[in-house]
Amino acid sequence: MRKVEFHLKFFMCVTQSRQLVRTPQRTAEEASTSSMLIQKPPSGTDALESLDTVDDPDTVEGIPIIENEWIMTHEEHHEAKTLGIGKAIAVLTSGGDAQGMNAAVRAVVRVGIYTGARVFFVHEGYQGLVDGGDNIQEATWESVSMMLQLGGTVIGSARCKDFREREGRLRAAHNLVKRGITNLCVIGGDGSLTGADTFRSEWGDLLSDLQKSGKITAEEATKSSYLNIVGLVGSIDNDFCGTDMTIGTDSALHRIIEIVDAITTTAQSHQRTFVLEVMGRHCGYLALVTSLSCGADWVFIPECPPDDDWEEHLCRRLSETRNRGSRLNIIIVAEGAIDKQGKPITSEDIKNLVVKRLGYDTRVTVLGHVQRGGTPSAFDRILGSRMGVEAVMALLEGTPDTPACVVSLSGNQAVRLPLMECVQVTKDVTRAMDERRFDEAMKLRGRSFMNNWEVYKLLAHVRPPKSKSGLHTVAVMNVGAPAAGMNAAVRSTVRIGLIQGNRVLVVHDGFEGLAKGQIEEAGWSYVGGWTGQGGSKLGTKRTLPKKSFEQISANITKFNIQGLVIIGGFEAYTGGLELMEGRKQYDELCIPFVVIPATVSNNVPGSDFSVGADTALNTICMTCDRIKQSAAGTKRRVFIIETMGGYCGYLATMAGLAAGADAAYIFEEPFTIRDLQVNVEHLVQKMKTTVKRGLVLRNEKCNENYTTDFIFNLYSEEGKGIFDSRKNVLGHMQQGGSPTPFDRNFATKMGAKAMNWMSGKIKESYRNGRIFANTPDSGCVLGMRKRALLFQPVTELQEQTDFEHRIPKEQWWLKLRPILKILAKYEIDLDTSEHAHLEHITRKRSGEANI
Repeated sequence: MRKVEFHLKFFMCVTQSRQLVRTPQRTAEEASTSSMLIQKPPSGTDALESLDTVDDPDTVEGIPIIENEWIMTHEEHHEAKTLGIGKAIAVLTSGGDAQGMNAAVRAVVRVGIYTGARVFFVHEGYQGLVDGGDNIQEATWESVSMMLQLGGTVIGSARCKDFREREGRLRAAHNLVKRGITNLCVIGGDGSLTGADTFRSEWGDLLSDLQKSGKITAEEATKSSYLNIVGLVGSIDNDFCGTDMTIGTDSALHRIIEIVDAITTTAQSHQRTFVLEVMGRHCGYLALVTSLSCGADWVFIPECPPDDDWEEHLCRRLSETRNRGSRLNIIIVAEGAIDKQGKPITSEDIKNLVVKRLGYDTRVTVLGHVQRGGTPSAFDRILGSRMGVEAVMALLEGTPDTPACVVSLSGNQAVRLPLMECVQVTKDVTRAMDERRFDEAMKLRGRSFMNNWEVYKLLAHVRPPKSKSGLHTVAVMNVGAPAAGMNAAVRSTVRIGLIQGNRVLVVHDGFEGLAKGQIEEAGWSYVGGWTGQGGSKLGTKRTLPKKSFEQISANITKFNIQGLVIIGGFEAYTGGLELMEGRKQYDELCIPFVVIPATVSNNVPGSDFSVGADTALNTICMTCDRIKQSAAGTKRRVFIIETMGGYCGYLATMAGLAAGADAAYIFEEPFTIRDLQVNVEHLVQKMKTTVKRGLVLRNEKCNENYTTDFIFNLYSEEGKGIFDSRKNVLGHMQQGGSPTPFDRNFATKMGAKAMNWMSGKIKESYRNGRIFANTPDSGCVLGMRKRALLFQPVTELQEQTDFEHRIPKEQWWLKLRPILKILAKYEIDLDTSEHAHLEHITRKRSGEANI
C-alpha cells in the first residue's frame, strides 16, 4: 500500500484547518502562513472583523496570538502509530448534550487505537466515572461505527453532584487507577471542564489518600503519578470564550432555521407576527446569527439590552415593514434577554406589546430542546472529528508540567488554550452582564460577535436616505452556476448600498444580461425575503464578457454604472480578469469591481470558502446518511457516489470526512489501479467485521478513464461473493435547496463587506468629474484566507491558478485527507516530529483591545 505522509500539526475542527503547530521560536505570522484551514464557520463566517477595514490577521475573535509556551520537545521522529503504546485514554461527555459530540468520541477512539493506546468509554459522564463498574468500558474500532451521523451523545451524559464533592472525585480516581487510565478527554461546557481541572489539580493528593487507605498499591500510584486532561467544548449556545465555535452550535442553527423557514410560510399566509424564543440564557449567539440568517425585524440578546424606549422603536419598525408591503414580522428572542435594568424581556411580554399597540395577529413559538436534537451538520461532524484527533495527540504528548488545555477554534485555525484561562474569561462575561457592564460584555465576547451585531443593526435598524438622487451607482450580478446563498449576498449588497445613499442596480443573467441591458433599479423591498431562498433570483449564466465588451461598455455608460459587484464562481473570477484586460481598449471598463466567490465547487482562487459550498456539503451528507442506513439493513453492500465539483475535490473530501467514507477519489490526488485494488481489499477485510457496509465517494472529474461506471464495475467484479455494489450520481441536487445558516450568514457579511469596499474605492477613483479606476487593486476577489477576509487583486491571483482545470494550485483542505484515511482504518504514517505549543488568552481592561 502506498504510504501517505503528512505533518500532524494543530488539527482544526471545521471545514478548514491549519497544521498543528509544533515548531518552537515561530512567530504568529509564520504560524498563520503555514496554517491549514477548516470549514465554519458559521458561524464559521465570523472572519469579517469590521465593515471598513481589512481584518487583522493576528487577532480573531478577540484572541491575539501573543505568547507561545512550549510544552514538549522532540529531538527525534516519533511514529504516531506507537505513540500510545502502554497508555490508556478515557473519554466522557458531560453536561448538556450537543450534536457532534459523537463525532468527537468516534475520533478519540479510533485515533487512540491507531496510536496503540487503549481507549475507554465513560458512560453517563462524571457519574459513570464515580460509579465505575460497567460504566467504564473499553472501546473497539467497531463500537463507534454509525455514530457519526447521530445527534446527542451515545455514551450518555448526566449532571453529577457526587463529583462536586471530594469523596466522589476520590472514587473516580480509584476507578481510573485500577484500569491504568492516566489520560482523560472531557467533552462538555465550562462547568464540566472546570470540574476536570479541579480533578487534575487534586490528583496527587487523591492518589496519596487511596494508597494510605490500601485501595491502590504503591506500584499503581507510581504508574498513575499524573493525570493529563484535554477538554473539547460541546455546547449549542456557543458561550465558551476562547473558541469561535463550539461543537453543536452549527447544528442548533440548522434546527432553528428549519423552523423559522417553516413558520415564515404560515406567517405570510395570515399576515402574522411571530415571536421565536431560542436558547441562550447567558449568550445571545444563536439569536443573533439566526436574525442575520433569516432577516428578522428585531432580536433581543442578553449582552446588549435595547434602549429604554425600545417598545416604541420596535412598534415603529414593525409598522414600517408592513407599510412597505411585507406580510409578516419575525422577532427573535434569546431566553436570557433582559432590559438595561436587568429585568427579563419574555416572549409573552413582546407578544402582548405588539397586540396591544399595533393590533397585529401575533403568535409565540418557544423552540426549546428541539435545538439540541437531530442529525449533526457537516460542520459539526468535521469540527468534532478534528478536535477529537487533536485531543488524542495533546493527551499522548502530555507531561506532568503540561497544563490542562482545551482544543479551540480561533478564526479558521485550531489552537490549544489553557483551560482555566478560557473558563475565567467566560465567567467574566456573565459577571459583566450581572453588573450591567454591557459594553464590556460585548467586548469580552470578541470582535466577530460585535461585528455580527453591527451588521444586524445596519440591516435591521438603519433606514436608507429618503433622497432619490443616489451618491454613486453600483450594479450587482450573478455569474456562473447557481449556488445557495447567492440571493442572501445580493440582498445584503443592495441594502447596504442603499443605506450608504447609493443607487443600486441589479443585472439579470450575468454578463449576457449586462450586454443586453437587462438591468433595473432595486429598492429596499425588491430583495425582501431573499435570504432563505436558494438558487439565483437574478438569473445566472456562464457567459464571459470578452466577446461583448462593446455592448457592455455602452450599457455601463447608459446606466452610469460606477462599480460592479460580481457574485459567482470560477466564471466570475475569469470574467473579472477579462474586464481587467478589456480596460486597455475601453475606458468604460475602468470602474472598480469585486468578486464574491459563490459556487458549490469551492474552486475560486483567493478564498478558502465559497458561498454555497456548505449547503452542497450538507446535501451530500444527508444523502450519504440515508444510503448508509439502507445498507445497514441489506448488509454487505458498497455504495459508490459521484459528487460535483468539476476538477476540485473539495466536496468529495469534506463529505468523506463528514459521512465516514472508506475512500474519496479526487483529481488533486492521482490514483492508479493499484490504489483501487488496495481500496477493494480494504473493503473485503471490512466485511469480515461487524461493519458490513462501505461508502466510496468520487469527484466527477477525478480521472477521465477511471469513471464512476468503471469503478462500479471494478468493485462489482472484485467483490463478487463478498459484497454487492451500487452507484449513485447526485447531480444538480447539490446546487439546490435552501442555503444553510453558514451560507446565509457568510453571504450576508461578504455582501456588506464588498459594498463597503466598493463605496470607498469609487470615492478613491473619482477624478475630473468621472470614475476612472485602472490600478490592479481596483478589481479584487473578496476571500476568506486563514484568519481574515481579504481583498486580493484578480491579476495577482493568476499565478495561483490552474486555468486548465479551473482550480487553485494550492488548496488547504488537501491536508485533511490523511485524517479521512486514518478514521477509515487505513495504515498510513503520521509525522509528529514537529513541536507543539500552547497559546494564551490575554485579558485586557474594558476600553482597550478585545480579549
